[in-house]
Amino acid sequence: MRPNLVPTSAPRDLEATLAEVEAQLSALGNALKLQNAPAAEEAAAALHRALAQAVSRFGNAERSGGVPPALRRRLVRTSGQVAAQRDAVARATTALDRAIDVLLPSEAPASSVYGQSSAGRTSGLAQA
Repeated sequence: MRPNLVPTSAPRDLEATLAEVEAQLSALGNALKLQNAPAAEEAAAALHRALAQAVSRFGNAERSGGVPPALRRRLVRTSGQVAAQRDAVARATTALDRAIDVLLPSEAPASSVYGQSSAGRTSGLAQA
């Protein structure tokens, strides 16, 4: 084998690796849509493992001759989907945090001036 050529089995390995990332990304999306927290955690862990393997395999392929253009485009598209999923989860987390703040307000009084509560205080006129 010449040094700048990708082995014939490499595109198949890369294809399988990328297919696994896509499958786990889809599983995570489905679990999130169904609001199934245990399934989402499991899918997120599997996606993390698949992404780690993809980074390793695509890095090795790049160093040993390159990634076929079709797989490169697919990897870029999948990377965009991962970023979109991450953003969606971040937005959902922010919305959940806001809902929790509304339902469970903090212990501190809302109407305080300079760190002191106005409850129980009287004006200077009433004291005179």
